[in-house]
Parts: sequence; C-alpha cells; structure tokens
Amino acid sequence: VQLQASGGGLVQAGESLRLSCSTSGGTLVGYTMGWFRQAPGKEREFVAATSPSGSTTTYLASVKGRFTISKDNARNTMYLQMNSLKPEDTAVYYCAAAPGLYRNNMPEPRSVAYWGQGTLVTVSS
Repeated sequence: VQLQASGGGLVQAGESLRLSCSTSGGTLVGYTMGWFRQAPGKEREFVAATSPSGSTTTYLASVKGRFTISKDNARNTMYLQMNSLKPEDTAVYYCAAAPGLYRNNMPEPRSVAYWGQGTLVTVSS
C-alpha cells in the first residue's frame, strides 16, 4: 500500500490549505487514518485522526476548531482542511495509516504501518 500526500504550500497567517492523501496498491479497511506533522528540530506529533468507520475524529488540542479531517472511501482519499493557519502550524505534514483502533483515537507514530512522503506547509506571519 502506498500513501501519497499533496496540497502543501506557502500561505500567510489566517489563510487556508487543504491537504490530500491518496491511497493506492491495496485497501485500508479497518485502519485508523490520520495526519502527523514534524517541525524543524521537533519530534513528529499527532495532528488528527479518523476511526476506521469514520464515526470518530480526534484532533491535537491546538488545531481543534481550525482543522477538519475527512475521508472519501469511494476515491480512496483522505483530507485535512486547515483554516486560520498560524506560523506555529509550519511543518512537514505526513498522512498515515495505523491498523485497528486506538485509545482516544490517537495512534502513536510507532503504531503507524504506512506513511505518506510528507508535504511541506509554511505559514508566514
């Protein structure tokens, strides 16, 4: 299975971006799908996830209310709509797939089975 992330770019604070993650080479039925990010000099951190059924979504506290995760099973694509972007959101964003369910719907990086290649989001002040 391959994940392909896209949609990053350079924006000003307050603007929006939508990241996409397409899946190919297999199915991810039963997987928790999510987004992580890694800023320069920092560890990779959880940003958002959607449960296998899509009924539960979870967010990093600092992005809750600004970011929305969704998935289109017919298109094998997951999205991260990011609104009201802030300079501290600057990072490389990775889409990820982790098998099964997780406590609080927040898988850790070590649980991820598949990673996308990352897409850079830069927010200028």
